[in-house]
Amino acid sequence: MRQYLFDGDNEGKPFSRKEFQDVVKAGKYKERLIGFGSLKDFEAEGFYIRNTLFPKLTDEMKVDNAEKIKTRVYKIDGEGLFTRKEHSEEKLADPYYLQDDDAVVIGEHTCRYPFRVKGQVGQSAMSYGALGEKAIQAMSKGLGLAGGTWMNSGEGGLSEHHLAGNPDIMMQIGPDLFGVRKPNGEFSWEEFKKKSEMPQVKAFEIKLAQGAKTRGGHVEGEKVNEEIAKIRLVEVGKTINSPNRFYEFSDVPSLFDWIEELRSVGGKPVGIKIVVGDMDALENMISYMKESEKGPDFITVDGGEGGTGATYQELADTVGLPINSALPVVDEMLRQYGIRDRVKLIASGKLITPDKIAIALAMGADLVNIARGMMISVGCIMAQVCHTNTCPAGVATTDKKLQDGLVVDEKMYRVANYIIHCVKDFTIWQPQPVSTAPRNLNGSTLSIKMNSDVYRR
Repeated sequence: MRQYLFDGDNEGKPFSRKEFQDVVKAGKYKERLIGFGSLKDFEAEGFYIRNTLFPKLTDEMKVDNAEKIKTRVYKIDGEGLFTRKEHSEEKLADPYYLQDDDAVVIGEHTCRYPFRVKGQVGQSAMSYGALGEKAIQAMSKGLGLAGGTWMNSGEGGLSEHHLAGNPDIMMQIGPDLFGVRKPNGEFSWEEFKKKSEMPQVKAFEIKLAQGAKTRGGHVEGEKVNEEIAKIRLVEVGKTINSPNRFYEFSDVPSLFDWIEELRSVGGKPVGIKIVVGDMDALENMISYMKESEKGPDFITVDGGEGGTGATYQELADTVGLPINSALPVVDEMLRQYGIRDRVKLIASGKLITPDKIAIALAMGADLVNIARGMMISVGCIMAQVCHTNTCPAGVATTDKKLQDGLVVDEKMYRVANYIIHCVKDFTIWQPQPVSTAPRNLNGSTLSIKMNSDVYRR
């Protein structure tokens, strides 16, 4: 009742009604046009994008729109106060891919099989089990249709549902090693090699932490059906609490040695997912990257405002820096040690609209991950019961009955439209990378000096 009747358009957490509608409109109608004026509070703190007097014309932009995408959108026939009539129709869409010479290449000089990405927005880690099979299938097919993007499997292992649309996949490996472990829980090089030989798997991400939970994953036993148990090699119906960290390493040198071995065996890029909090630990890792000439091919920086299917309140509320504080710290520290060109940065944390994506790219990111925006595009209504297996929209549940209303062959187009729309709009804005002006790295992220492309009020 609060969400639909009492909250204002810019109120509500974790996303306001306006932010929620931005995603829905992009996915369903492939547009987010407004009239009369913005609803944003311009007296409040926030980030603002610098404009230019002479922007590029559309036909001057370096984008690849040669191959069109056949999608479906809704057209409104008539709309009253309480009613709306609309119909679905086919539409050809421009993908706004990066041109070949501008593609983001992960592991270009370290791997036998580098990952070449022609779009800068992909799906953040979401496991099968945390989400139901229909939601995963809809995202897989939508991302496969859009192209130039990727799907992160989440730490719950790689399922056939992730492969349904044949998208490029980053396979995440969490502390419990789901999908790449032996029945007794030890890491399995044989299973890892099998996954690395799959053509859809383009890279691996070692999950050290995520923004909403700087700990191992959690899945309620109600969600662990026979299929999920088989994929993860766990017991049916038993609640899963992953360890806080990997048993395979306990410090930066042993982590990097494991990364080197994974890269050697698999031949594909290996990255890490982190939450920024301890500046000394971060600098220790980056200095060792410089000293050892080892390290990950990419670093996913997840802000403390990131989402999850299940975590403890205190972890979600107070642990880890938000993305707009964490991202420039990591970027600048890599630059100060002279190794920024060796690693790609992926940003995540409520970056669900093109303006937020553009700001993240201007503040140092090479790529952007989105999770909850993808969930909204397939029907999530922000009921915030993801951990209970009772999601009324059929997204964060493995209950077959609750998933009946999620039609994969319809929702896949919303995912594709959402990705296309995000990429198109921030590409038109042409965000520029951050400057290399000195920044305070003593732990006080509020004193970071912003560059001229992004202003903070």
